Order: sequence, then structure tokens, then C-alpha cells
Amino acid sequence: MKIDIALLHAVVAVAKAGGFREAARMIGSNPSYLSDAVRRVEQQLGVRLFHRTTRTVALTEVGRALMERLMPAMSEVDAALDIVNRFRDTPSGTLRLNVPVSAARLVLPTIVPAFLKRYPDIQLDVVAESNVQDVFRDGCDAGIRYDECLEQDVIALPIGKRQQRFAVAAAPEYLDLHGRPEHPSELLQHRCIRGRYASGIVPEWEFERDGEVVRVKPNGPLMVSIGAAVDLAVATAIAGGGIIYLFEEWLRPAIERGELEAILTPWWQQFSGPYLYYPDRRLIPSPLKAFIDFIRELNG
Repeated sequence: MKIDIALLHAVVAVAKAGGFREAARMIGSNPSYLSDAVRRVEQQLGVRLFHRTTRTVALTEVGRALMERLMPAMSEVDAALDIVNRFRDTPSGTLRLNVPVSAARLVLPTIVPAFLKRYPDIQLDVVAESNVQDVFRDGCDAGIRYDECLEQDVIALPIGKRQQRFAVAAAPEYLDLHGRPEHPSELLQHRCIRGRYASGIVPEWEFERDGEVVRVKPNGPLMVSIGAAVDLAVATAIAGGGIIYLFEEWLRPAIERGELEAILTPWWQQFSGPYLYYPDRRLIPSPLKAFIDFIRELNG
């Protein structure tokens, strides 16, 4: 009986993690693929390896017996493959990434220089745009997005800072003249600098404090394309043109220089950091594989 080694890896991962979702996070896969892999192995063996409920996944008696022999064997296989990799040529080729402008500015600068230094034969092609609907458009190998919404056969790997915040700030001169809001609802009486997605949607400004969520639709003198024209929005805020709502990391340098003053800080809403999305397939191009391994190494 021959069973694909990738399927056996999936079974071992689920056994170690005690569940499909946790196993997917551990190995950079997705739960649906692991569930299918376990089902296929059970069909080929003709036995049930796991007891499944809506909350737990536990090994059966035969599953435990198999894992006692399989886990050490798979560890030996992994060690053997690592030895082979030492003799492999340096990865080369083009890696094309589709990312939002914010990721190109706030995430990649701390990653790309070191990656290219380690892999000098890889050419990195970054497509940065404000219209970020399709990760794999224009032949891109992978993409970065700010929400973990897994589609079929797509893997999400954490990349960059894991917790971020939306910040609100304005020039001290503006606040001296117009007052400093103490509640998000007071923004409706202020001049605010807004952003618009390529789809035409103008997002609300969202705040949260002690479980209370407040959403406002402010007005103001300037509307910019989110991503492409954000620097213009920041420059306008620094010049006293109004209040701006943006990623904290984007505004932090101006705040630290005293050009902008942070306001409503207890209301700044946190959100999870971005993810690297890539196809869940057995053969991954070597430049993408090198980038995935590099990100996993940074994640520790």
C-alpha cells in the first residue's frame, strides 16, 4: 500500500495539534485541506484514525498505535530532506507579490532588504495598489491582506506586527483653534480628512473603548484614494487642514516630531496584523517557498 507522504504529514500534524484549525496554523495550511487529507488516509487504510466531534479531534486506539511508529519515522524523513536541501542550488527566479500600499510602506521595508540579501538570485516584483480585491491578479504568486478570510485552497501566514491600531491626530495649531474632541461623536463638528477605496466606498471611522463601539461618518475638505494618496492626506493634516484617521504606524513619525498631536487615544481600535496569502498546492515555486520559510523564521 502506497500513501502520499504529504498526506501522512497532514495526519501527523493533526495528531500533534489535537485539531484541524490548530494544526493548520502550526504548519501554514488550512483546515479543509487537513480534514480532506485525514479522510483520504483513513479511506486508504480502511480504519478510522480520529474520533471527531464539533469541538474535539482525538486519536482512536489504532490511530495512537500508528502515531507511535509514524511520528519518529516522519521526523527521520524530514531530517533526511533537510540534508538534501543543503546541496540544493540557491533559489532563483521571480517572486511577484500583490500588496496594499500600506503593506508596501509599513510591513515590507522591515522584511525585503534582509530577504534579498539572503537570496540574491531572487527578483522580487511588488505590485502595490489600493484596489486589493484579488490576491492573485496579474499573475501574482502571493499577496498580503489585513484580514484572515481563507478561501478554498489558500493559506494565510501571519506577516509583520501582529497587533496594530487606527490612530487619530491633527496639527496642534488646528486643535488650539477648533478644540480637542473627547468623544468620537464630536468629530462630526470638525474638519476631517477622509479616504475612499478604489471601489468608491468611503469607510466609516470606527472606535472602541471598554466594549463600546462607535462609528462615525465625518465630513471635511479633502477626500483621497486610500493607499495611493495617503501621503497627501498626512501632509494636509500636518499643515492644519483637519483631523486624520490612519494606521498608527503611518502617523507615529509625525506625532513623535510634534507635527501632529494624538487625540482620542483611549478609543483607538486595535486590529490584527496582515497575512501573507498563497496557494495551497504541493509544488510551490522556489522563490515563494524561500519567502514563506523566511517569514516563518521571522515569526519564530
